Amino acid sequence: MAESCNEIVDPRIRRTRLLLQHALGTLLETMEFDKISVQEIAEAATVNRATFYDHYPDKFALLECMVGTRFHELLVQRGVHFSGGCSSALTGIVLGVCDYLAEIPGLACGRQRQLEPHLESAVITVVRSIILEGLRRHDDGSSPASPEMRATTVSWAIYGAAKEWVRTPNRVPSEEIVQTVMLLVAPIAHPAPASIPISAEPLLTR
Repeated sequence: MAESCNEIVDPRIRRTRLLLQHALGTLLETMEFDKISVQEIAEAATVNRATFYDHYPDKFALLECMVGTRFHELLVQRGVHFSGGCSSALTGIVLGVCDYLAEIPGLACGRQRQLEPHLESAVITVVRSIILEGLRRHDDGSSPASPEMRATTVSWAIYGAAKEWVRTPNRVPSEEIVQTVMLLVAPIAHPAPASIPISAEPLLTR
């Protein structure tokens, strides 16, 4: 969903979708997602319900598009571009996810539970796309895992770690937790070549 939103080139379609995304974002500042209706979104965007459904099948699709677009724009503004071999760019992605999630109203306290799976899907889609592009560009075949598997694992790990951090009472600043997250995800993005065969036998035997 996030990628297709970012690929819209028709200025009229893009303008209408941005109006709807902005309207939903504004409503989320004071309302829980499950209490917001399509009619309220349309009215806040100054369009009618028919126009809403011309662009999105429901408010869940709008939410994923809004999250994906905003998160992608955040990374662009920060100049984050993962080339596949630069740890500083991966650090920028981790920091971007942490900062973005920290700004979502009600996420830290679990108030926006209906929003969470769509937020998760949209952010992971953007992160995976960026990481996969970089890994494919520098894949020399030495890794035991494909670029696709590494990109998927890293994107889920980054999101999961960032969400855990957001919900931690008296959490440390995002700049500090990033180093911890990097210790976890960097070896997944750039694993050492497999030199010892992995045995299928259990580690512990009776």
